[in-house]
Amino acid sequence: MEKTVFVKLRHRVQVKPRAVVVIGDVAQITANDSNIAEQLKAVPLYRIQPSDKNIVIIDVMKVIRAMMEKDDALDVQVIGPAQTIIEVVDQKRRFSSAYFLLVWMLLFVGSAMAIMNFHEDVSMQEVHQHLYEMITGKKNDKPLLLQIPYSLGLGIGMILFFNHVFRKRINEEPSPLEVEMFNYQQSLDQYVILYENKESMRKIDDD
Repeated sequence: MEKTVFVKLRHRVQVKPRAVVVIGDVAQITANDSNIAEQLKAVPLYRIQPSDKNIVIIDVMKVIRAMMEKDDALDVQVIGPAQTIIEVVDQKRRFSSAYFLLVWMLLFVGSAMAIMNFHEDVSMQEVHQHLYEMITGKKNDKPLLLQIPYSLGLGIGMILFFNHVFRKRINEEPSPLEVEMFNYQQSLDQYVILYENKESMRKIDDD
C-alpha cells in the first residue's frame, strides 16, 4: 500500500557542535499514519563534524533518500524550500559590562559627532536664529525656544524611526533597519545555499 508523506524543510536550524541531525530537526512531516511520521522524524541524516565549521547545507534529496531507505513504499511529497541551512552554534559568549559600556560610548560619541557635523554643515543655528526672528521679530543668538523642542523632537523621531525603546518594540511594524537586516540575511542565505551546497553545482571534471 502506498503511503503518502508530506515534507516541508525548515529554512534555518541551529544545532550544537558534533550533534546528530535527524529528519525531524530539519523538516516538518505530515502523514496519514502518525506512527510513520514519528518514525521518519527520528531517522538520522548527518553528524556535525569539526571540519564543517559553522554552516552545513542539507538538500531535500538527502532527506528523501533517508526516508526511502527507511521505507521504500513511501510516496514523498515535498512542499516549500529545497534546502535547509544548518547553523552550528557554540555556547554564547557573555560580554562584560566594561565591554558593553565601551561599545555604548563609541556609538554615542560617534552618532553625536555625526549629528553635530551635519548641523554645522547646513548652518542649523543660523536657521533657528532666522526662524526665531521671523516669528518674534527679535534677534536672539541662542533661540532656545526653538532649539530645545528641536533637540527633543530629533530624539523622539529616531525612536519612532527605529521602532524601539531599548528592547521594547513600539508596534508590530518592522523598522527600516530590521527590513535591511532581513534583506541582507536573505541574500546571505541564498549565497550560502548556492555555493556551500555541493549538490547544487557540478564541474565538468566531476565523476
